[in-house]
Amino acid sequence: MNIDLSGKIALVTGGSGNLGSVMAKTLAKCGADIVINYYKNKQRALELQKLIEELGQLCMIIQADVTRLKDVMGMKKNIEKKLGNPDIIVNNAVIQYKWADILQQKPEDFHSQFESCVMHNVYMIKAFVPAMKEKKYGRVIGINTECAIQNDISQSAYVAGKRGMDGLLRVLAKEIGAYNITVNQVAPGWTVTEADRKSGIVSKPEYENKVPLKRRGTDQEIANLVAFLASDLASFITGAFIPVCGGNVMPAI
Repeated sequence: MNIDLSGKIALVTGGSGNLGSVMAKTLAKCGADIVINYYKNKQRALELQKLIEELGQLCMIIQADVTRLKDVMGMKKNIEKKLGNPDIIVNNAVIQYKWADILQQKPEDFHSQFESCVMHNVYMIKAFVPAMKEKKYGRVIGINTECAIQNDISQSAYVAGKRGMDGLLRVLAKEIGAYNITVNQVAPGWTVTEADRKSGIVSKPEYENKVPLKRRGTDQEIANLVAFLASDLASFITGAFIPVCGGNVMPAI
């Protein structure tokens, strides 16, 4: 059984980042043409574009601030003109900030998380879902986090944004399911990325000791689930929130 995305166009926001780049490469290896959205790291996006084109897939890079509706709509027009309408959108980008207790957390950090978790998804939905409805096919995949279930100290701004995102995407799953469009969320744990490998610090015993599988997951393991949900193998899965965290959090029924 193979994941075959041949003939599909996949857009990954934050596609030049640690997780986004592996998602983009994995979707390309499954046969999809790729659009890499980046905000600042153009050089990394260009390097990734070259790698994907060497795999034999079309690849377009495009700069946009996904917290701005004007930018997202401009991105839509450019993609439509050059490649067509994406069949798969992976809403992965998020604003990074320094975590602190609620009393110390800056109000602007709560705003940034709302903008990059909730409004980012709203804008992507408004831009790309109408074309999916027309062709009666599509995949919307949001990258959430295990933190949305943990609710640990200092996670407040991040959790507030991601839980808002969760509610939005669950409603969307019900609203557009009749059009053969699935909406799902992938919730990584504390994941090993290329940045960790380069630093030489991959193991985090204080975290791993709490994980039933006794290790951190990898960026490739996150991308594997994204590719599965993007494929027709997951055609009857929608509205799901799926942790990829070795059992560190377990959604209850």
